Amino acid sequence: MSIWRLGTRAFHAFDPETAHNLTIRALKAGVGPQRKGDLFPALETKVAGLTFPNPLGLAAGFDKNAAVPDACLNMGFGFVEVGAVTPRPQAGNDKPRVFRLSRDQAVINRYGFNNDGLEAIAARLSARSGRGIVGINLGANKDSTDRVGDYVTCAARLAPLVSFCTVNVSSPNTPGLRALQEKDVLMSLLKNVRMAMTGNAKLFLKIAPDLGDEDRADLVELAKAAPIDALVISNTTIGERDRLAHDPDQKGGLSGRPLFPLSTARLKEFAGALSGAVPLIGVGGISGAQDAYEKILGGASLVQLYTALVYKGPDLVIDILEGLSERLSADGFQDVADAVGKGL
Repeated sequence: MSIWRLGTRAFHAFDPETAHNLTIRALKAGVGPQRKGDLFPALETKVAGLTFPNPLGLAAGFDKNAAVPDACLNMGFGFVEVGAVTPRPQAGNDKPRVFRLSRDQAVINRYGFNNDGLEAIAARLSARSGRGIVGINLGANKDSTDRVGDYVTCAARLAPLVSFCTVNVSSPNTPGLRALQEKDVLMSLLKNVRMAMTGNAKLFLKIAPDLGDEDRADLVELAKAAPIDALVISNTTIGERDRLAHDPDQKGGLSGRPLFPLSTARLKEFAGALSGAVPLIGVGGISGAQDAYEKILGGASLVQLYTALVYKGPDLVIDILEGLSERLSADGFQDVADAVGKGL
């Protein structure tokens, strides 16, 4: 067993939020893997005008404050998404607010966009010396009277410092936030964010997996018309509790293995409806190479994970990349793009 997997197990002696904070501190101190993301040439892929050394990204929520984006890239990820950021610092919801469901390889969280605020995060992104694709997840303050304005403010400030901005209107932990997914409101929001962005950053949209049939149909039409460069499917779910071995009785967003069937079904649904009109990023429940491969075959040009690291540690990154490379070769695909959607 590697030192990194042993360290991951040791951190489980602490409550989840303390373990997470200790992990960030360790990475900041230089304790972590040093692995390149371009070890498998067949995994290089181009999406939305960006060239990714591999399609595996670290999802938002791990490095909330842009404290260690380059250390995260050094795990072998092809890209890293930091945040979510809000204009003003906020403490988030009351503790405890994150819960491990070990038997389910899952997590429930209700953090509530806790972060250091726009200016602190902008300063850290400005000070980056490393290369690599880093994006920012955009949010809104809980007590904001102008949530659209919050997204616009963050995008205007941060777009010159990142490769992409992700509009996150799908977190279940800020009351009323998911109402911004309503078609007309969301279209206006995206147009305003796009107009505020300078530089070459791309605009992504992250959606919830819990939308009803009519809302999903509206989002398909919106994705075709909106000024976005990719659609991220999906955020955590407030459902799927019947899949759990645990009975945690905790409110918040569920991530990890139990989310995989729902998020992958949503991915395939949007892939079929959009027919390549918008690149898709598959998120939710990935814990191994086969999961990542199923997302790609289901229409994802890129994939992201986070929760599986809680249980399997940073060795998981290289394990997935190696497994993806082997699967592409075994199935006769030249590269990732060649495999996208072939399982539909």
